[in-house]
Amino acid sequence: MKTELIDVSPTRKEIKIEIDAEAVRAAYDRISDQYMKLATVPGFRPGHATRSVVRSRFKDEIRSEVLRELVPQAIQDAITENSLEVIGEPEVHLDNSEGLGKMGEEPISVHAHVEVLPEVALGEYKGLEAVRRVRTVTDEDVDRVIENLRETSASLQPVEDRPAQAGDTVTADFHGKYVNAPEEEDINVEEVDVVLGSEGVQQEFTDNLTGVSTDDEKSFTVNYPEDFTSKGLAGKEIEYTARVTAVRRTELPEMDDEWAKSLAENIESVADLREKIREDLTSRSEAESENRLRGEVLRKLVETHPFEVPQSLIEHQSDQLLESVARDMVMRGIDLRQQEVEWWKGVREQLKPQAERDVRGFLLLEQIADQENISVTDEETEAEINAMAAASRQAPEALRAALTKQGGERSIADRLRNRKALDLLIENAKVTDEEWKEETSQTKDSRQ
Repeated sequence: MKTELIDVSPTRKEIKIEIDAEAVRAAYDRISDQYMKLATVPGFRPGHATRSVVRSRFKDEIRSEVLRELVPQAIQDAITENSLEVIGEPEVHLDNSEGLGKMGEEPISVHAHVEVLPEVALGEYKGLEAVRRVRTVTDEDVDRVIENLRETSASLQPVEDRPAQAGDTVTADFHGKYVNAPEEEDINVEEVDVVLGSEGVQQEFTDNLTGVSTDDEKSFTVNYPEDFTSKGLAGKEIEYTARVTAVRRTELPEMDDEWAKSLAENIESVADLREKIREDLTSRSEAESENRLRGEVLRKLVETHPFEVPQSLIEHQSDQLLESVARDMVMRGIDLRQQEVEWWKGVREQLKPQAERDVRGFLLLEQIADQENISVTDEETEAEINAMAAASRQAPEALRAALTKQGGERSIADRLRNRKALDLLIENAKVTDEEWKEETSQTKDSRQ
């Protein structure tokens, strides 16, 4: 077998292979003999057809078997011979497909394109300059959390001395008829809560239900925008009749020690509550600051180490990021089926630059981990699996079994190793502390 390696790019190689005619003939004869033993050919007793007849009758099948036997092995031998770290499956092309009918008389010429990991040349990675910005927790921040807690603890009380006004919750039974689409089935829903003036409520509902009282009946028309979240209503005009069953106002609890005690066992007063909230916000601020610092150091590392990234790894990471977007949408209650395929393709395309940065960062951290002889113990991997199980409320044994089946335990060790490499960069970075500043969209764009 003859091979020739061509460097197409740092991450893409072309291998030209010529499989000797002798090897082709040997495989051709062996597979032809196997067909002779098993083939049933009219005019011959089973297993007694001549080789020439079998080759003529089962030409395509024998040819496919020969190629299946010889080509993958030849490519694997060429990869081993050239010490290539191949990513994914090779793209294989037969150069002399017309001549393959003459099996055993000519060599088989093949060329394969493979993706490989690039050689990452490490420059200076210690002493990277970065800024740590910690958000100071203010009294206003604490007040905001307390108000949110009060709203969460709020109750709805019947309104009897006045009609409905902004902020009230109007409960009504709705009957709706499509104005311009009479073929559509009428809408009939009961006990629907409408918070007047709240975000997400169509203005027509707020305008027409303001001023109503219990047992009132009101008819009005709603024109839904073309981009409305519910596809069945988007762009439609619907005439509603609403029968009001209740009007209630939101009543916030008094901000006193009794209310504070009801929130948690270790809280005895509003003062305790404020202190606990400040501690939580401070911890969250410090964690956010640390995450941003780590992100900035990694970004600086990537910016100072340009190299070509394998396209297949970018595609894979783009898929991972898109899955993360989908999970986030589900958590926010968005129906994924409402989005068109083209929309998803557009989002995935927008994620590709981030995917490339992620892959580049991962490969750099791997290289640094090698350079610094960083390793991960079985105990550290075990602790990480236990932490993941606790966070996802799974039994560690069940999670470990699933990870082992999917090969994920190895990826956890790799992730821990890279995390240690990033820890080393942080420890050796030139970090300055600055006051927190809210990022503008222009600042965010400059960091993309």
